[in-house]
Amino acid sequence: MKVLYYVSKLIKKLHLPAIKEAQIDDTSRICSGSHIVNSSVDRYSYIGNFCTVINTEIGSFCSIADNTIIGGANHPIEWVSTSPVFHSGKNIMKKNFSTHDYNTTKRTIIGNDVWIGNNCLIKSGVEIGNGAIIAMGSIVTKNVGDYEIWGGNPARMIRKRFNNQTITQLIEVGWWNWDDITLHQKAYLFNDVEEFLGK
Repeated sequence: MKVLYYVSKLIKKLHLPAIKEAQIDDTSRICSGSHIVNSSVDRYSYIGNFCTVINTEIGSFCSIADNTIIGGANHPIEWVSTSPVFHSGKNIMKKNFSTHDYNTTKRTIIGNDVWIGNNCLIKSGVEIGNGAIIAMGSIVTKNVGDYEIWGGNPARMIRKRFNNQTITQLIEVGWWNWDDITLHQKAYLFNDVEEFLGK
C-alpha cells in the first residue's frame, strides 16, 4: 500500500507547472500542473497544484491552495457580441472580423500573507489586501480589505481577523518586508499578536 502511495505521488509530480512571462522569487514554489502567465510571485509564497494564475501580482508569504483560478480574460458585455472575434488581439479561433480596441485582462493584485483556500475563483482586476483569508470554494468578485475573511458565492466579508487598531499596527510594521535574518530573530513572537506588536 505504501508503494502505491509513493507511485501516485510521483505521477502527480510529473504534471510540471507551465510558466510563461512570469517572475517567481527563488524562495517561492509553484506546484504540479499549475499554469502561471504574465504574473509575479514574491518571497516565500506558494501556489498549489493545478492552479491557473493570469496577469496577477502576488505578494510575499502567500498560501494559495489547489485548484484555484486567479484572473483571466474579460468579454465586452456592452457590445453587440461578447465574442473575441470582434475585437483586436489573439483568440482561440485565430480569426478577427474586426479589431476594435478592448482590454481583455485587468491586473489582479494579491497582497502579502494572504491565504486562499481550495477551489477559489478570483475575478480579474480584484485587489485582495494584506493578511486576508479567502475561504475554500469562494468566488471573489469584489475587492477584499486588509485582514478580512471572505467566503461564499459570491464571496462576502465574514469578519476581520483583528480589531482595526491591531490591523493598522500590523500594516505599519510590514513584517513581510523584513530580511531573513530579522525574520529568524523575531519568529518566536509570531504565535502571539499582542506580544509581537508590543516588542
